[in-house]
Amino acid sequence: MEFQDMLAPQPIRLPADPAQGRDASDPQVLFAHPESPLAWAQRAEQALASSSAPEETLVAYAFARTGYHRSLDRLRANGWKGWGPVPFDHEPNQGVLRAIAALALAARAIGEDAEYDRCRQMLSDADPASVERLLEERKG
Repeated sequence: MEFQDMLAPQPIRLPADPAQGRDASDPQVLFAHPESPLAWAQRAEQALASSSAPEETLVAYAFARTGYHRSLDRLRANGWKGWGPVPFDHEPNQGVLRAIAALALAARAIGEDAEYDRCRQMLSDADPASVERLLEERKG
């Protein structure tokens, strides 16, 4: 028998992200959908993957930080109270979780270990499987 916490919030299932299915390497996607965590996460991931200079790593961090804050806005607007499950298997949630992971990775890249740990814990709290999927497999 599975025990369920009656006080725990229901899992968040976000509506579709407005940038879903669009290529965030095109800056027009962000001009059209600046509220999209997915678009910011994609730009941060691309910038992290291609960064070869400290300035580029800082740009990746800025993209990731913006995506993180857009993620918090989106979560709160959809009933999230600062904790509770945000399942990765619900596709519209993936942009939010990717943005949090991108911030963790960018923070680690600039030596901000406390922020990496905080974001890693936030991912684990939202969906423990997302840590392996978004952080562990991207260790470099």
